[in-house]
Amino acid sequence: MKLSFRFFLIFTLWLITLPTPSFAEPETPLQPPIPSEWMAVSDEFSLEPLEGNLIQTSQTNLNPYGESAYTVPDSPLLIAQTKDPAEKEVEFEEQPDTIADPIEPVNRVFFHFNDRLYYWVLKPVATGYKTVVPEDLRIGVRNFFSNVTTPVRLVNCLLQANLKGAGNETLRFLLNSTFGLGGFLDPAQKEWRIEKREEDFGQTLGLWGIGPVFYIEWPFLGASSLRDTLGYTGDLFLHPQTYLISSIYISLGVRFYDVVNSTSLRIGEYEDFKRAVLDPYIAKRDAYHQHRIYKVKERK
Repeated sequence: MKLSFRFFLIFTLWLITLPTPSFAEPETPLQPPIPSEWMAVSDEFSLEPLEGNLIQTSQTNLNPYGESAYTVPDSPLLIAQTKDPAEKEVEFEEQPDTIADPIEPVNRVFFHFNDRLYYWVLKPVATGYKTVVPEDLRIGVRNFFSNVTTPVRLVNCLLQANLKGAGNETLRFLLNSTFGLGGFLDPAQKEWRIEKREEDFGQTLGLWGIGPVFYIEWPFLGASSLRDTLGYTGDLFLHPQTYLISSIYISLGVRFYDVVNSTSLRIGEYEDFKRAVLDPYIAKRDAYHQHRIYKVKERK
């Protein structure tokens, strides 16, 4: 145990001291991408790029994050679309609520650790894995892990009194486990249009009226909050892997493989995100917070 702790400490300090890869300035203005694991934009919301890193919002649709999903980080003002498209003037709206961050210095240290972990470990491994494993097989592996975690989504649907969602998750598991070759295929969605419900215990706690309290950037795990950290712990008790794999090293290996496989399907999203913002830490924190607000509100 002492040897493992020393190795972790040395590995953490080594990653933090590594330089951050530099990015070349894009030739054309970039629209800030919205990483799928941080934000979920409803079909009723659209974004239209302005110059630089500013975003103009279409008021014909409703944005679950407020009048504007992005602006220049640290700016107290958000840009909204004017009533007359021909006019160059813009109206300013108040900044949406942000999550409390009392331990920001510590969170920034862990953010830089995770940033270097991505560039120096996760991305190279995922890139090599992507080179040798066909995309269809990688999508099948993602489907398999998603199918295995059905109990997490099913129980949280029940805790949220979402009986339709619980029924959909039950049908998806039965169909994908049989006709989908153990979950590697997703006929429930492709053939029967039964969508997966992305529910977790953090959302359930939010639906019960518990706020996020404050932001936490965990090493390895990434963005979270005090509420979602408790929710993640609760979901571990619902995850079949907790009971099917007794060895912690094998369990961590399976989890790492899942992360590598998922990363191989979205290489480039994080790089585009960092190029499009001035302060990646603040942008990531606020995007995560607004995404979680939306995920909780969609069930209310």
